[in-house]
Amino acid sequence: MNRCTLPLGEKCPTTAMSGVALTRADALCQWQDFLPHVGAYAADRNEVRPNHGNVSRLSAAIRHRLLLEDEVIHDTLLHTSFHKAEKWLQEVCWRRYWKGWLEQRPAIWSTWRRRVSELQRTLPAEVLRKAEAVAAGRSGVACMDTITRELIETGYLHNHARMWWASFWIHAEKLPWELGADFFFRHLLDADPASNTLSWRWVAGLQTPGKTYLVRRSNLQKYAPHLLHDPRGSDRLVDGAVVASIPTDSADTKPCALPQHDAAAPHHVGQRAGLWLHADDLSPEVGPLAQARFTVVAAFTNRAVYRDHYHLSDRRISALTSVLTDGIARAAAYYQWPAAVADVSDTAQGITDWAQQHRLAEVITFAPTVGPIHDVIPALKRRLYEQGIRLTQIRRPSDTHAFSLARAGFFPFWEKMRPHLQRLAA
Repeated sequence: MNRCTLPLGEKCPTTAMSGVALTRADALCQWQDFLPHVGAYAADRNEVRPNHGNVSRLSAAIRHRLLLEDEVIHDTLLHTSFHKAEKWLQEVCWRRYWKGWLEQRPAIWSTWRRRVSELQRTLPAEVLRKAEAVAAGRSGVACMDTITRELIETGYLHNHARMWWASFWIHAEKLPWELGADFFFRHLLDADPASNTLSWRWVAGLQTPGKTYLVRRSNLQKYAPHLLHDPRGSDRLVDGAVVASIPTDSADTKPCALPQHDAAAPHHVGQRAGLWLHADDLSPEVGPLAQARFTVVAAFTNRAVYRDHYHLSDRRISALTSVLTDGIARAAAYYQWPAAVADVSDTAQGITDWAQQHRLAEVITFAPTVGPIHDVIPALKRRLYEQGIRLTQIRRPSDTHAFSLARAGFFPFWEKMRPHLQRLAA
């Protein structure tokens, strides 16, 4: 495993400046820098300070699997007691919980995407103008507008700031949660379909029915007093002024069976197999594909879809390109096969053309979780099948285990995960 060799706690020179790691090398160095602080995370995690030095800023790297949750958990338990690190470990596991929960309720994702389009077409013009103003940092509430500008300019927000802003959008401004979630999805460099969609549903009072999160001025004063240096509009956030505005849930939340995927790459003697690498998991050299042998490796972008369908910001598109470029470069070196990122207008067709060009019998990939990449799978399966090519999806065993536990709320999930992690620490 290609680990950073800096002494523990020494600043990684690249990430010290950039803040958000978009390569595996930077993520490993940034993680090594933060590791000595995980014991203090529980006490400091809610503080929203300038530059957010009290949090890891590794969410984008973990979201794209430049850095694996398994690696973070292993290193944490090697250096810190379970008791001291429990709150940090919970936060690491939240992303897997959300993913597993949404895997069993995929209609929530498709309903949200449909609702975004419907609302943009059907809402009254004055509501759309208001949404546009708030999303541009022109709400008139200075502290919220500061958060808006930080998101647009950096692609990053502290989790507490995300909650405040989402609550402001839904419960103070009375705007549809779906459009607020879309705004985050377009700008956050760590935007994850499950975490983003379900967190917004939670703030709105849909995820845990009737339980909302309400922004309060006293909470900002306690955890981010610097945001209140400009008091304009903050009287609208005085405790008790923001009241819940719970929307109607239009999604089907009935759970279905988890999809079944292979835990390791098959070994077909004499068969030509290609690795399709995508932004849901960019560390094939670690885990179940580490011993696989591929004829060819490739990754694909679809800038037209990024821009015209999801309306992603230029910063977000650039970040997606960066993480894919890093992943494919490492894969090319590891599997000793030339590889590149190709931009295509139709992802399913682009992968099929690539497989035909290289006379592949099988395309192997990490199973994408519910979201944009997963949405490509039905068309891809059909087109590969028509050409006599298999599609094999691999799921990391630790994901399969965690997803199987994500059937109710987070804390029942955590009570089942805790013994598993404690055994790892033993």
